[in-house]
Amino acid sequence: MRNTIFIVLLSVILVGGSVVPATFADHVSAGSGIGAGLGGVDHPGSWYPGENLKVGDYFKYKVCHAEYKDCTDFWFSMWIEKEVTSGPEDVLRVQVLVEDGNKVLKGHMDVGKVTPEYIGGTVSDNILKYASVYKNSISWLSSFATAEIDQPGKGPKAFSKVSWGKIANIGGEQVSPIGMETITVPAGEYDTILVGWKAGGVTSHINVVDEFPLPVKALTWVQVTEGNPPREYEFSLHEYDNVSSNPFAGFIDTEAAKKGEGCITNYETVKIYENTNTNSMVADIIYGPEKPRIGCEIEWTINFKKAFSTDLWENQVHYDILKVNVIDGQTVPIASLADDEGHDKLFSASGQVHTYWLMQGDPGLQKFAVIVYGTGPVYSVPDAAKFGYVLFDIDLQSKQSVSGSLETLTPTPVESETSIPSWIKNNAGWWADGMIDDGSFVSGIQWLISNGVMNIPPTEQGTGTEGNVIPDWIKNNAGWWADGMIPDDAFVSGLQWLISNGIMKIS
Repeated sequence: MRNTIFIVLLSVILVGGSVVPATFADHVSAGSGIGAGLGGVDHPGSWYPGENLKVGDYFKYKVCHAEYKDCTDFWFSMWIEKEVTSGPEDVLRVQVLVEDGNKVLKGHMDVGKVTPEYIGGTVSDNILKYASVYKNSISWLSSFATAEIDQPGKGPKAFSKVSWGKIANIGGEQVSPIGMETITVPAGEYDTILVGWKAGGVTSHINVVDEFPLPVKALTWVQVTEGNPPREYEFSLHEYDNVSSNPFAGFIDTEAAKKGEGCITNYETVKIYENTNTNSMVADIIYGPEKPRIGCEIEWTINFKKAFSTDLWENQVHYDILKVNVIDGQTVPIASLADDEGHDKLFSASGQVHTYWLMQGDPGLQKFAVIVYGTGPVYSVPDAAKFGYVLFDIDLQSKQSVSGSLETLTPTPVESETSIPSWIKNNAGWWADGMIDDGSFVSGIQWLISNGVMNIPPTEQGTGTEGNVIPDWIKNNAGWWADGMIPDDAFVSGLQWLISNGIMKIS
């Protein structure tokens, strides 16, 4: 049987085996409670964030924070460019690259030498929310340990010290060195000291390395009074080096490129308030602009509410936003926000979502869906009892304005250049299943086109050699087309490729 890449919304496919990622599960996970109250380790020396940080240092982290899209991962890279001596204190100029799904953002921030936190007013506007995540995760221990400074409670902290301080919440717990561990992260193997604290019955921890500028790994949890705690932040170091030239020079800032697309910045929003098709919950959806452009972002605010009481939010929601087609009565995804961000689905601990999605593809009236796969902890298989979706249309505009307006492009109707007898689908399916060899299928299609039985748009004949290897994607297309999962044009594009590359000769 052929495998397909499509998810049919009218059926639920559960993928089992979701667990806490191995990089964090091998030592501490929610509920383990290691080392609570046993502060201090038998290791000489002391540490603070920024220790030995120098010009040329380059770090690349995968990081998430609960305050940014419910701890959705993104890449945060930083390169210490130079020292800046102007202003009230000497600082380090840090060039920053953010890779967040299909967005690439370049900016800079100035960080202090006492603590490697950014100085107010020195952060590029386009990376400000990511710099905030950095401050509240990677450099968070600056709240307890700093470079030498003549202030009570400040300065480096010894690893043998029973407590480095207390976290700033009600009944704040002690933050302490609680153990030592040799770990491997993508950047390499490190002998680390675990700095941790226990709150709400679970232990959070950060792995630091003596004389190394920044932590190399962390997994922390939100303090809750009941239920499973969501992650507060998580990160791991993927690359570390010291380089003399800007490692981000070859990257293009997609936000800067969008300025040439004429994206709307001031707009009215559209509100959709509907039960899912299964009445599992209410989706309160707000998006804008009303008619977004290809190449520009749609801003989304979604509140998942309980069906029996819309004053209450659903928690721990596994969801996605999709662009879909309806093919032979089935609703089939053709684009996914989660996929664009490198995930199989998205997760909201609070049931309250604020996010953006860059639009790609063709303009026109397009069908979208907000789909709920179920509810449950982030690393669990979602409970399908809450499965459901809401369908709606959005009128996407072209990249370029039409007669100075943002109206939808409406192509002039023309007679179709494609004509394919329906019985050819059987042949395509047999070929995709290996029941017809490549040569027989190609020669058969070649005869049908040459003799006018099958019509496709004019295609320039290539000069390649018949019998060349046919790419797998063409055979896959044929199988999906035979099953009614993609339109005729998608199948024809494969035939045109065969012609333009000289594999199929048309007389």
